[in-house]
Formats: sequence, C-alpha cells, structure tokens
Amino acid sequence: MGRRVTDGGGALGWPDVAGDTALTIKVPEADPLVRTGIAAHVTVLYPFLHESRMDGAVHRELLGLFRSHDAFELTFTGFGRYPGVLYLDPTPADPVRALTKELTARWPEVVPYRGLFGEGLDPHLTVANHEGPGTWERAYDVLEAQCAPALPVTSRIEAVHLIVREGDRWRDRTAYRLGETG
Repeated sequence: MGRRVTDGGGALGWPDVAGDTALTIKVPEADPLVRTGIAAHVTVLYPFLHESRMDGAVHRELLGLFRSHDAFELTFTGFGRYPGVLYLDPTPADPVRALTKELTARWPEVVPYRGLFGEGLDPHLTVANHEGPGTWERAYDVLEAQCAPALPVTSRIEAVHLIVREGDRWRDRTAYRLGETG
C-alpha cells in the first residue's frame, strides 16, 4: 500500500497523507514472510474516503455492504512481481475483487491506487518493495527462495479492516465482519 515509489530522480508514486483511509484484509499467517515494515495484508481499496468523511452513515453502509459477503479463505501458493515489488497471489482472488467492485460502485469518486494503475491492481499481498531498480530482481530471487518453503499460507478471512494514516503510520480504526446479520 502507500509506500512512495521512486526512480531515484523523483516521486513516481503516491504520497500518503494524514487522514487517508484504506480497507484491508489482514493475513497474520503471512507476517513472517513480509519485509515491508507493515503487517501482511491484501488491500481491498486504497485510498478509501478521507477520514473527515467517515461519519455514521458511511459506517452503516460499510457494515451492510460487508455483512452481505460471506467469510472466505485465501491461500497463497506462489509469488508474482511488479516492477520493484515482490508479492504473493491470493487464491481465489474473486472474493476480494467483488468487495472492491462493490465499494467503487457505491463510491465512484474513490479511485483505486489514485488511478496510478488504471483500474487498479489485481489482489496481492506485498512481501517486499524496498529494493532499487538496479537490484530488485536479484534481491527478490533470493527472498523468494528463502520464503518458498513456508508456502502455502492459508488464512480464513472474516473481516475487512478500516485503517487510517496518522502521521507516518497506519493505524487500525475498525473491523467490519463479513457475513453477519446482526
């Protein structure tokens, strides 16, 4: 999520700003594999609404939206790469895509990843994104070999978490349970 991507000559990516929010799925089973400095997660929607817009009506809508989706399992069996990023592919990815699709249909002003990647990125769990352009392939070959014996990783997904950018850190704000009617 919101780590600034650079090419050594200037910012190419997004800056996180205070009050940014995101909707994420925690995957604590993958925490030992992650080298990003933040907990293992799959992003459902980043950024979401600014914190100043997170009122009771939005909260109630999110409760209803997430209640209408059943809990599910994600399994991570293999790696993928974007330039400068090593990630794990979730299987199946469709439950995550369905959540993102419903959120962006309800809040069309929210553009995944600020539009930097067109309609967004496929669901993924970032393992590392620290390496520079001259070293990332080699470094990620090594990291992949180190992490591969820990796969597959499976996680039961029962909630989507709203996180908020405060200063230079992301903080948990609330969790929305999946599939609950009460």
